[in-house]
Amino acid sequence: MIGRAALALSALILTAGVAAPWVWPLPAGVAAPVVPADNPMSAAKVALGRRLFYDADLSIDGTMSCASCHEQKHAFADGNTTRPGVHGDAGRRNVPGLANVAWLPVLTGADPRVTPLEAQAAIPIFGLTPVEMGMHGSEQEIPRRLSRDTCYRRQFRNAFPERRGRIDMAVVAMALASFERSLVSFDTPADRGALSSEAKAGKAVFGRVCASCHAGPQFTDGRFHTILPVNAADRGLAEVTGRAQDEGRFRTPTLRNVAVTGPWFHDGSARTLREAVTRHPVTLDASATDQLLAYLEALTDRGFMENPTFAYPDRPCGQD
Repeated sequence: MIGRAALALSALILTAGVAAPWVWPLPAGVAAPVVPADNPMSAAKVALGRRLFYDADLSIDGTMSCASCHEQKHAFADGNTTRPGVHGDAGRRNVPGLANVAWLPVLTGADPRVTPLEAQAAIPIFGLTPVEMGMHGSEQEIPRRLSRDTCYRRQFRNAFPERRGRIDMAVVAMALASFERSLVSFDTPADRGALSSEAKAGKAVFGRVCASCHAGPQFTDGRFHTILPVNAADRGLAEVTGRAQDEGRFRTPTLRNVAVTGPWFHDGSARTLREAVTRHPVTLDASATDQLLAYLEALTDRGFMENPTFAYPDRPCGQD
């Protein structure tokens, strides 16, 4: 369990200046995630990344930010089947939550090549299949926009003193990645051992039928599996590998905050968590299903969705 003091320290660090060290607010027994050597964590980077995460100037027409699809109230998922892009292009896959994304070995639903968060940022900002934020062909527009803002210029200098405040997409991606790595969620009833009798029974059911794929503290093995019927419109992992055996394979999603990150599956086709459970190739009677659902509900970290240090920064530059 993360104590109040640790959360308070986290809040202080997020708003502190460049000299503040980064402290991971982690419970006992949880090791800090691996962080790239060329982008070490700092309070200044996280504060900058937080502001960028909520800034719609990262989209071509100023209407979409990262937070438009990754909403804190949904544990940084979306709540929709898919999300259209700035030009109305239909979204292709359901938006995943970002809880503990720093620990995930694979960051997308069907591309194992995307592993650092710094690289992932380019997918929604510049991607074409589908178009999301629509900045392809306008790569210099984001630095131009941000450079006009006095507060941003100060924040980039503080966050990246070795670059003397240079604003480009490389440092934008590094700051976004730093904020995303700060999205720590380890304070659920299950983490605290505060389970109802039904949820305790559900934990045993989970261990029997779910834990082989939804493994470890993040409830994912990081591998790719086929659960739904193969759909030619989205071939999953096969689009990357070209192998027939990878048709319809998608990454095992983390189950942290799963009760609030629906709809479920890569295509958002399961409208309820019960439906998502029953569409797996396991056989459970009604009682066992109810117990399993109670356990999955206990993987919800309410504090994570209410933590003010993750919310829109009303005062990104202090008193400015």
